[in-house]
Amino acid sequence: MDFIKTTEKDSNYNSLEKMSIDEILVSINKEDQTVAYAVEKAIPQITKLTTIVSEKLKNGGRLFYIGAGTSGRLGVVDASECPPTFGVDQGIVVGLIAGGDKAIRNAVEFAEDSNNQGWDDLKKEKITDKDIVIGIAASGTTPYVISALKACNERNIVTGCITCNQGSPLALTALLPVVVVVGPEFVTGSSRMKAGTAQKLVLNMISTTAMIQLGRIKGNKMVDMQLSNTKLVDRGIRMIMGEINVDRSKAEQLLSKYKNVRTAINNFKND
Repeated sequence: MDFIKTTEKDSNYNSLEKMSIDEILVSINKEDQTVAYAVEKAIPQITKLTTIVSEKLKNGGRLFYIGAGTSGRLGVVDASECPPTFGVDQGIVVGLIAGGDKAIRNAVEFAEDSNNQGWDDLKKEKITDKDIVIGIAASGTTPYVISALKACNERNIVTGCITCNQGSPLALTALLPVVVVVGPEFVTGSSRMKAGTAQKLVLNMISTTAMIQLGRIKGNKMVDMQLSNTKLVDRGIRMIMGEINVDRSKAEQLLSKYKNVRTAINNFKND
């Protein structure tokens, strides 16, 4: 099958500059509504990838995201949110972006075109075959990501990917590809839009499911979250009150003592 880069196809809309603000917003929203359905079609692929991610993490491995531009930033965001949300150690989920941390805020010219930097960045993290690497690239053609996954494949490091083009080089390289075909963007080629939304949805699904599998959620609550601000402390107090049926004063006392919602709940009877 010939590779067709649908993320680069012409928008279904034209003369955008002549549209009213309302017309632009309604049209963007109309396109965005198709993204969740595109992700739904990829759930079998997401299931396969998430199953291996969960197994790797349970066995002491790490999850690496690697990408460039918007895709790289989305991976960094998902990785950075895992410790505060689920209470896992820094470095269990790692986000790498072409051009390094400065590329999170500012584009680094031609960083994504390197055929060796991706693997060099992974080597700096002392990656092993206990880990798993997910390449993220809407186009599926980013050299930084593809070359990194090829190097991993050669070393028996399990690879997955999240891309938005069927039959792309990245999808063909990854052992466990996830392909979410969202079609042309509202602004032609602007893959930070529907493609970026699709990638964010898939990343949410993978990391959240893996953390649930690791036992980092109780019922439907983030009982291992880091208590890093007043809002989260208040949420923790309310979790304790609801779980063990104590008043707010007692819940505050327990949380102050144990500094963790799960630990406070588990030690309540011994307190």
